[in-house]
Amino acid sequence: MNEDQRPEGQDPSSDAISLDDPLYQLTALTEERDRLVLERNELMDRLARRAAEFDNYRKRIERERADLAQYAGMNTVSDLLPVLDDFQRAVRVETADREYAKGVELIYHRFYEILKKLGLEPIATEGQLFDPNVHQAIDMVESDSSPDQTILAEYAAGYNFKGKMLRPSMVKVAVRK
Repeated sequence: MNEDQRPEGQDPSSDAISLDDPLYQLTALTEERDRLVLERNELMDRLARRAAEFDNYRKRIERERADLAQYAGMNTVSDLLPVLDDFQRAVRVETADREYAKGVELIYHRFYEILKKLGLEPIATEGQLFDPNVHQAIDMVESDSSPDQTILAEYAAGYNFKGKMLRPSMVKVAVRK
């Protein structure tokens, strides 16, 4: 187009698209829409990640709270085990005063039942095979009459607390020659 063919009042230097041009406005709006859609998608992704992180955090806290409530008495019961051991030894001692022995035995049984209600579980030992996960071998005796790795005697009882190891059983184990 030469200068003679331009409409009146149009500047020869304005060959660029004007801001009032509908095509320019449509292109600008499309670009802005695409940018906003991308920004919205990024925000939705961040929101979903944060929601998942919060849900995992909430579940972990609930699990920890449940564990704490379930095993809250574990330390107390563990601290009381030496007293239970002392009562067991007192029950085994022969005494001339039968009423005294009966009283000690009664106290022992009541104390033991209370600890069982709290979650104390004894570990079986006599006649069992040695299991290093629940038994601690204090003494090993060579024996031909007992099978290898059989527990012959228990020196100190072992206990679980609601399924968790509280204290291993201290035992005497038979070994083959």
